[in-house]
Amino acid sequence: MILSLDQMAESRRALASSLFAGLPGDAEISFEFFPPKTEKMEEQLWDSIVTLAPLAPRFVSVTYGAGGSTRERTHNTVARIAKETNIPAAAHLTCVDATREEIAEVAHAYWEAGVRHIVALRGDPPNAGGKFEPHPQGYASAAELVEGLRKLHPFEISVSAYPETHPEAATAQSDIDFLKRKLDAGASRAITQFFFEPETFFRFRDAVAAAGVEAEIVPGIMPVSNFAAIQRMSKMTGTAIPEWMAHLFEGLDDHPSARQLVAATISAEMCRRLYAGGVRQFHFYTLNRAELSYAICHLLGKRPVETAKEAAA
Repeated sequence: MILSLDQMAESRRALASSLFAGLPGDAEISFEFFPPKTEKMEEQLWDSIVTLAPLAPRFVSVTYGAGGSTRERTHNTVARIAKETNIPAAAHLTCVDATREEIAEVAHAYWEAGVRHIVALRGDPPNAGGKFEPHPQGYASAAELVEGLRKLHPFEISVSAYPETHPEAATAQSDIDFLKRKLDAGASRAITQFFFEPETFFRFRDAVAAAGVEAEIVPGIMPVSNFAAIQRMSKMTGTAIPEWMAHLFEGLDDHPSARQLVAATISAEMCRRLYAGGVRQFHFYTLNRAELSYAICHLLGKRPVETAKEAAA
C-alpha cells in the first residue's frame, strides 16, 4: 500500500512528537460484550455500558455462545440495550445447530425489539475442537446466513475477518475469497479477529484491497488484561503472540495494577500506529470491562459527548 502525503506526514508526527499529542478524536469506535450468566456479572456489564456510553460508540455488539448456547441471554441483553440506551445495539447470530426457520424467528424477534444490526457468523461447534457440521435445514456458511438475513429485514450486517487466516481455511487467499463472498452477499463491513502487531492488519488490508474488496475492514482490538487467558484464546484462533509481549507481562501475575498499565500501553500504542496508517474505525473486545477500552479511546482523543453522557446517567 502506498501512503498519501497526508498519511506520511501523520506518520512523521507520530514519531517526532508525543505519541498521542493533538489527536482530534475523529476515530469511530464500537464495543463488544458477552451476555452475563449471573446477577453480579450483569451489574458489571451494565456498569461497563454506562461508563463507555458517553464516548458515543457507533454501536455495541453482544456475542452468541457456541452452538447458540446463549440465545436467550444474548437476546435479553441486546433488547435491553436497545430499549434503555441510545446506543445502536448489534446482535451476534450464528448458523450452528439451527434451521433457517429458527434463525428467521430469532431475527424477527430482534427486529421487533428495535435491533437493526446483526453480526452474522458461521459460529463455533458446541464442543471445543469439534468440526462444524451445518444443520440439514440450516445455513452452511456465514455467506448464506448474510444472504438469508437480507431477505428478512433491511438489517445492517457485519461479518468476521481473519488477518492471520481462519484456522480452518485452506490458504490465506481462499480465506480472503470467502470474506469477499460474505460482503458481496450483503454485509456492510468486516470486523477482524484480534491481533497484536499493526503490520499484521496492514498486510491483511492490502491483501483484501488487492482482491477487490472495498468494504470497511475494522480492526478488532483485544486489550490484554489476563495474559494467560489471551494465550489460550490465541491458540484457538491462530493468533500469533510476539515474544516481546510475553516478556512485558512476565512477573506481573501478582501485580494487577501494573498489569493494567502495561496492557493499556501495549494496546494504545498499537491503536496509535494503526491510526497513523489511516485507520479511523476501531472495535474493542471489552470482555465486559470498561477501564482499558475507555483509557485507550481517551488516548486516541475521544471525549465524552454531553448528550450521550446525559443519556447514560
